[in-house]
Amino acid sequence: MTDTLRGFARTIGIDYSGAETAEASLKGLRVYQTLGDEEAQEVPPPAGPKQYWTRRGLAAWLVQELDNRVPTIVGIDHAFSFPMRYFERHRLAPDWVSFLNDFCAHWPTDEPHTYVDFVRNGQVGSGAARMGERTWRRLTEEATGSAKSVFHFDVQGSVAKSTHSGIPWLRALRRARPELHFWPFDEWTPTPGASVVVEAYPRLWSATYPRDARTPDQHDAYVIARWLQEADRSGDLSGAFAAPEPEPVAMTGQVEGWILGATWPPAKKSKSKQKQKPSMQGAAPARTTRPGFVNRNEQEVLRKTDLHGNDHNQLVYILRCQRCGECYGANGSDIFQRRCPACGAGRPGLPIDHA
Repeated sequence: MTDTLRGFARTIGIDYSGAETAEASLKGLRVYQTLGDEEAQEVPPPAGPKQYWTRRGLAAWLVQELDNRVPTIVGIDHAFSFPMRYFERHRLAPDWVSFLNDFCAHWPTDEPHTYVDFVRNGQVGSGAARMGERTWRRLTEEATGSAKSVFHFDVQGSVAKSTHSGIPWLRALRRARPELHFWPFDEWTPTPGASVVVEAYPRLWSATYPRDARTPDQHDAYVIARWLQEADRSGDLSGAFAAPEPEPVAMTGQVEGWILGATWPPAKKSKSKQKQKPSMQGAAPARTTRPGFVNRNEQEVLRKTDLHGNDHNQLVYILRCQRCGECYGANGSDIFQRRCPACGAGRPGLPIDHA
């Protein structure tokens, strides 16, 4: 593929770190970039007393670099948003900018001398008012099969601290550079010529490239930058930008965020694994609207009604929670992700009085 068909002249891969404070020099915070066809190279922090990047310094560098003179795509290894259950529990509008503002008001992890754990423990901010459960995962995390929840702290491979420390800097970058395209919140297909910021999960690609002498953190940043470069060159990147199907998944992805390269539906587990851990759905029919179907949140379809739902061309279905027995109405398009309004922090059910 020729250079004229490429969307980006530069790619940047960032392996993020939620350790310590925004001013701390972090060995785990690494940046690699490619220019044109050049090999990915590590980008050191600006000259000064800090040996490694700081979160504050990295944000300032991105603001300076992403001025749209060089079309750039940036992949960052932390989540950009939270699961829908978080929005439902805290009664937040399903809007990313509103989420950013609300999160930063409760989790001021970009303030000087502030550790993520300071907010978790109640010493700073009001994080207790905006918590989630470690079992909550976004659809895109389920799509990868291995990505951990944004609320799963203190385990190997966790992105919880990176996410909780990184989100305020996304807001700062968006405010400083409003012309940037934050994917997929600003639509699934970026505007041609715009610089784009995406959520990356290096595990999807790290095995493709030999590590050589790089540390694990360096390698993660390297593979993000290199994969973006090669995918842009081959044309695969435009396919990676495509919205997942069906439409309700794509709509959820524009609230929860989406990992570039994740595909829906998730890959099925092997039969051997299914025998070890039986599915909650048992012998339920494959179609989500059929009576007897049980979704991943243990909500069972009882029957279809003739009542009109509040989503386009949808009828109301009666669901029953297998945990508490609550019966309620839901759009057919929502069944696959519905949560109980009584015990699962789900949205209020649709009326079924005349069903």
